Amino acid sequence: MERFLMDDLIGWKDSVRRKPLVLNGARQVGKTWLLKEFGARYFENVAYVNLDNNPGLAAQFDAGYDLPRLLLMVQAESGQKVTPGKTFVILDEIQECPKALTSLKYFCENVPELAVAAAGSLLSITFHEGTGYPVGKVDMLDLYPLNFREYLDATDNSTLREIVDSGDEHLLGPFAVKFKELLKQYYFVGGMPESVSAFVESDDLGVVRAVQEGILFGYERDISKHLGAASAEYILSAWRSLPAHLGQENKKFVFGHIKDGARARDYRSAITWLTQAGIATKVPRVSKPGIPLVSYADESAFKLFALDVGLLCALSGLDASSIVDGNALFTEFKGALTEQYVCQQLVSDCDLKPFYWSAENSSGEIDFLIQRGSGIYPIEVKAEENLRSKSLRAFSERYPDTVPRRFSLSGFRDQGWMRNVPLHAIGNPKNWE
Repeated sequence: MERFLMDDLIGWKDSVRRKPLVLNGARQVGKTWLLKEFGARYFENVAYVNLDNNPGLAAQFDAGYDLPRLLLMVQAESGQKVTPGKTFVILDEIQECPKALTSLKYFCENVPELAVAAAGSLLSITFHEGTGYPVGKVDMLDLYPLNFREYLDATDNSTLREIVDSGDEHLLGPFAVKFKELLKQYYFVGGMPESVSAFVESDDLGVVRAVQEGILFGYERDISKHLGAASAEYILSAWRSLPAHLGQENKKFVFGHIKDGARARDYRSAITWLTQAGIATKVPRVSKPGIPLVSYADESAFKLFALDVGLLCALSGLDASSIVDGNALFTEFKGALTEQYVCQQLVSDCDLKPFYWSAENSSGEIDFLIQRGSGIYPIEVKAEENLRSKSLRAFSERYPDTVPRRFSLSGFRDQGWMRNVPLHAIGNPKNWE
């Protein structure tokens, strides 16, 4: 299974200013596999140590930052000789040992020629606890579930991925039906590596759902493990409410929809936890399409998406027939799945920060706003081939300096003021131009 982040890892390895690497990402997105695969391909040997439930290793870091002693410990634990310039050292589940995270500062300062990477779940939360995070002494990369283009590669559709990458409208058009079917398949399978592998190996969506339910159970177990009962209850309630929020026509997150009587002050920290843990994506509202967009963000008004469209399906209880056969249940929820899909591709494949816009005193709303360079792109998402864009047209007239785009199942179409881009082609921003 190829991951596009491999190219970034190669760039990190070859950088003359390389620092120890922290690979961020939610649990089960493939961090450990990717680092091991990268090490096997590009280094003479890999010294891998796992800090989870390993008090002996933790004690070595707690004893101080004598690097020769620590490297001797890594050699003994991994069974691999550590040679700077030849060995790739992986410190996995580093959130279980905060002082191991701090040690990256000393690796950076004292043995910069040694390639060291750390991975672990809930890293962004751990950074704020215990010993200090080595600010300025590490490089960082983010790993997400497989995006749609990676999914095409993984399911033996690399030629179709190459067609998407080509940006050739004349090539994309004849394969529209095939892309549509693969897109619906991706809505169910999603991009969690284990889910994709299960589908490739079994061709059985029931097996995929069992994997997804296991991942969801693991997330909920993590929430209960890392937090007290009271805090866990708030977080679990917010997490489980995602399908209800996204299933509404107005997808703004409303605390009262979690349960009767829910108050924002009780759940704001829960939302922060979910986003820091990487299992949810917060999309804030902006008051106007100014540059930079973040300066106009209203953090009190937002949409909340899951990290993966397949997990959203599982969380929603949508079965395979609902999506593949397109029954009434899918028809009712397809708008939510399509917005989830678009949000996921903007973040994971396009490396963009999504926002949304809504009018203060009307029902007008733009599904997403993103900033690319000096351009602001208002984006309308259509689950089918509906080409009516009343809200987008009104927004474009109000803010003529923006670059309107509509993502739908229709083919490429320029309407002068706006360009339609097929949903399956949005992962390559060249296709937006």
